[in-house]
Amino acid sequence: MTIKQLLSARRPLAIALAAGAVVVALALSGGRGQPPADSAANGAAQRPALTVTVTVPVREEWPQMLVANGNVVAWQEAVIGPEITGYRITEVLVDVGDRVKKGQLLARIASDTVASELAEAKAAVAELEASANEAKGNAERARELREKGFYSAQLAAQYQTGGQTAAARLEAARARQRAAEVKMGKTGVLAPDDGIVSGRTAVVGSLTQNGQELFRLIRGGRLEWRAEVPSAMLARMAPGVVATLTGPGGERVSGTVRSIAPSVDPATRNGLVYVDLPAGTVVKAGMFARGEFELGRAPALTVPQSAVVPREGFSFVFRLEAGDRVAQAKVQLGRRVGERVEILDGLAADARIVDSGAGFLADGDVVKVVAQPAPGAAGRTQ
Repeated sequence: MTIKQLLSARRPLAIALAAGAVVVALALSGGRGQPPADSAANGAAQRPALTVTVTVPVREEWPQMLVANGNVVAWQEAVIGPEITGYRITEVLVDVGDRVKKGQLLARIASDTVASELAEAKAAVAELEASANEAKGNAERARELREKGFYSAQLAAQYQTGGQTAAARLEAARARQRAAEVKMGKTGVLAPDDGIVSGRTAVVGSLTQNGQELFRLIRGGRLEWRAEVPSAMLARMAPGVVATLTGPGGERVSGTVRSIAPSVDPATRNGLVYVDLPAGTVVKAGMFARGEFELGRAPALTVPQSAVVPREGFSFVFRLEAGDRVAQAKVQLGRRVGERVEILDGLAADARIVDSGAGFLADGDVVKVVAQPAPGAAGRTQ
């Protein structure tokens, strides 16, 4: 048999085998290759992507805040130095952070040399008092004898001059004594006012010098915040405006504006606003702090912070539309108070938006809406 005859004989067998394989495949698939009749209806009824709660914007009266930065410094800081020089410090009685009263002794300076100077001055006064009394008596006797004709006018004048000279020398000695007494009093370094010791360089054994700084004192323990405010906003500032500071550790401290600087920095175009801080505040001198000034109140359309989703540098909310489907809406944010944020643009006042779970949604998702669990949300939950 030739090859052509052999191929012609096998062709009907191959066709039969192929047909049988198709029948077996259809039987095994159970007809899954054919779409069901109701497939379009199943596609329309999509399963919810997420279970969420919804809310509506609330219009509230919110404070208008101006944010500023600045340094916390001492209201007034006194530099305390020695009033006598060339003497050794014998005792230091206070340290940094101590609260002191006006007139309290801070340090002692060696007084033995000053005490000897005072004793010498007192002795000189006693000596000159005796000389002055003697000269005064001689002058009085010379005047009486002159009247009786025993002394010449020239001699009487000499006694009179001697008495006046002795009196003048006595007054000079008394002045030196008072100076020695004052100097003796300066051997104790005293606090010029109530306050807190903010610096100490006094060391036992060191010699006092002119212009030397021994202590620094925050007068009254008072601090102030020097806020840098843009020049355009200085007109809205006034004494008594309330400011709230936030320290580096999250501490919040309230103060009031005391004064506004009359000039503006030409480099930054900012002006300084001086804010008095309460005594015993948790912030410290030298800290950098951020704060807010309350300049009044204005209406605000607000939503919960949880409803706002930041994406790609913008802020979005998800509106609930017909069929429990959500639509992504770009919004512009304003002020923030607590857990709520102001919406400036992009959202209608009567819109229903996703509150919880918004961060997991995409535009066009179908959601299942449940009631708010928190009873305090009544009136905003739909």
